[in-house]
Amino acid sequence: MSREKEIRAVYTDQTIRVYQAYNEVIAKEAVELGTFGKHFKLGRMTWIKPSFLWMMYRSGWATKEGQEHILAIDIKRKAFDEIVDTAIVSSYNEGLGISLEEWQYQVKHSKVRMQWDPEKDINGNNLPYRSIQLGLRGDAVLNYVRDWIVHIEDITDYVKSLDEKRIAGTDITALLPQEQVYIIK
Repeated sequence: MSREKEIRAVYTDQTIRVYQAYNEVIAKEAVELGTFGKHFKLGRMTWIKPSFLWMMYRSGWATKEGQEHILAIDIKRKAFDEIVDTAIVSSYNEGLGISLEEWQYQVKHSKVRMQWDPEKDINGNNLPYRSIQLGLRGDAVLNYVRDWIVHIEDITDYVKSLDEKRIAGTDITALLPQEQVYIIK
């Protein structure tokens, strides 16, 4: 299996779409406010994923407890690029060019954690490339909530419709978000 890493996403000149899954209370509040509200825990690390199918795998197509609502969140591209640029990878390897101790220090004090996981197909099977997940905490979460989010949409009905078709054996490929390889500016 190839270990190629690619960021694939839906994006424009100004925004890039990421996905998150939440319970109904957090999701409805976020859509109403256009950002996360009082039910969202600012003190916890929050993970954003630009890959729709990875989010479907993670949330069980919006069926896992606490992940029944899928949010499509458009954030500023400049912010996304900054997130990636400042991220610390979540697992150590010698190719990082730093000691294990230095990496551990960086992970402990980082505001952004980066993880590369095998991309998924519509049935949750691994594809031959890895997709990015980004964990935000501390100031990064505050910036995300207060400044980086441009638009939030609850796409749960769309997700459930796709899942019904998928389970029935319909090829849903053409109905999926049209993600393209994203290059950090």
